[in-house]
Amino acid sequence: MLLKKSPMKRRTFLRGTLAGVGAVAVGLPALDAMLDENGKAFGQGPIPDRFGLWFFGNGVKPDRWIPGTEGAGWTPSAELAPLEGVRDWVSVVTGCEIKTATHPHHSGMTGVLTGSRYHQLGTTRDTIVTTFAGPSVDMIAASHFEGSTPFRSLELGITRFRGTDEGTTFQHLSHNGPNNVNPSEYSPNRLFERLFGMPLDSDVDLARRSVLDAVMGQVRGLQGRVGSRDRARLEQHFESVRTLEQRLAAGVSACMEPTNPGDFPDVEGREQIEQQNRAMSDLLVTALACDLTRSFSVLFSPAGSGVVVWPVGARNSLHQICHDEPNPQPTVHAAVVFTMEQLAYFLGRMRDTVEGDGTLLDHSSILITSELADGWNHSNREFPLLIAGRGNGRLRGGVHYRSRSNENTSHAVLTALRGAGLPLESFGTEAGQVTSSIGALEG
Repeated sequence: MLLKKSPMKRRTFLRGTLAGVGAVAVGLPALDAMLDENGKAFGQGPIPDRFGLWFFGNGVKPDRWIPGTEGAGWTPSAELAPLEGVRDWVSVVTGCEIKTATHPHHSGMTGVLTGSRYHQLGTTRDTIVTTFAGPSVDMIAASHFEGSTPFRSLELGITRFRGTDEGTTFQHLSHNGPNNVNPSEYSPNRLFERLFGMPLDSDVDLARRSVLDAVMGQVRGLQGRVGSRDRARLEQHFESVRTLEQRLAAGVSACMEPTNPGDFPDVEGREQIEQQNRAMSDLLVTALACDLTRSFSVLFSPAGSGVVVWPVGARNSLHQICHDEPNPQPTVHAAVVFTMEQLAYFLGRMRDTVEGDGTLLDHSSILITSELADGWNHSNREFPLLIAGRGNGRLRGGVHYRSRSNENTSHAVLTALRGAGLPLESFGTEAGQVTSSIGALEG
């Protein structure tokens, strides 16, 4: 009688040491050798769920954001056109509004991410100082997944905070509660070191400090134990890691000050937005593929963001342009399109990363939103909401749902959380609380 071969463990690491660096570990992607005979689950359990939050500040131009058609197979609008390649995985929710309060930036930020009113700490100039009254949506997911991965969550930042003194609501995305934040990591080098246990700012040359060189013997042994599809997947995975090493090492060598942890320093005062986004996206996808975390947040730009979107010709902060540029605000519109291009890169990497019988994007639920609808008038109506991924079959993907009754944005948030497998009966408090998700988006 033939005995079924025991599957390889899902979280398998290749471990080694580097002189002057210490221990390093390289996680592996999902391999056929880890899956059951149907390719739909790992030997030790189902393919994992993931929840993500991807945030961008200052809203959109609703007249150029809302798709022209409703239901499945929505027609991309001008501002959503960059998502054409991942449209089948992205659902658009329009016609919803924040119900908790109406204060510029503050109410939308806390309302959509906690389902609750902001927690006011005081006043400053002609506005208020606030923080989150409760945990942000990514921390709700992190609590659900806690203990299942080496990292409870990952918080990444793309463009820097250039805002005002209006509290943690403006400066940070991920919150555990009032004035209790999880700061975003803005250095790809530091993130790489955290994930792989290897500092890239050491004096050891690249060939000697490569994590792959440290585990190459194990790599060769592993390739001899798996089938042809797994060998090809391993080669692709290790090539991605090598490319990340080389890109980050090149960034370090370009720094004016070697002690500065930044990898893509400003060039003539300009943030290297695309390079930063690509490096962070690649690292995050690698971390998710290796099951190092199942909850994450990406702060592309903070609430009321002062980022200068110079690739589209902006010469002033986006927040200021939202107020000063005459309608139809072509620069603001171009900045939104540029932002969606950066999102499309990340989602495209998720879509192209095979896992079991699907991809990382098939097995994820990602909430994408801002802190208001239109930066020009601080509107909380027509709130921009996207839900990407298919949530391991819980989400349909590729649907435009339009509310006809100004529904609470919390319905969309609860849909995204349930899409990641969280068995929640409700989301939010008081005016922001809902108990029902959006059935039209669910599988």
